Amino acid sequence: MRARKPRGTRADYLSDALALLGGWTQDGVQLKRVLACDESQHAALTERIKVAADTLRIRPHIRRLDGHTQICLAAQDGTDITAGEVTLAARIEDAYRTVIGRQ
Repeated sequence: MRARKPRGTRADYLSDALALLGGWTQDGVQLKRVLACDESQHAALTERIKVAADTLRIRPHIRRLDGHTQICLAAQDGTDITAGEVTLAARIEDAYRTVIGRQ
């Protein structure tokens, strides 16, 4: 059974969860992250992100630039960041550690 959250603490809850994910920045209603990886790691990471994103029904923007993978997560309707985007950010962190070989 899950503990009930007090009303009015949703933003604090998501901010706290996001703070645990090092490297992610919040830019308005978006979460952004830049990851260093080579081409093969980028391909593997992108595939893992797609699987997690499809499960959460989120469409991340992923691009390769100057030897880095840039990821942007935002709600499709332009509203505030939701628990889904924060969850996907956490899954991306796990996938990144797996792909580059860090545990």
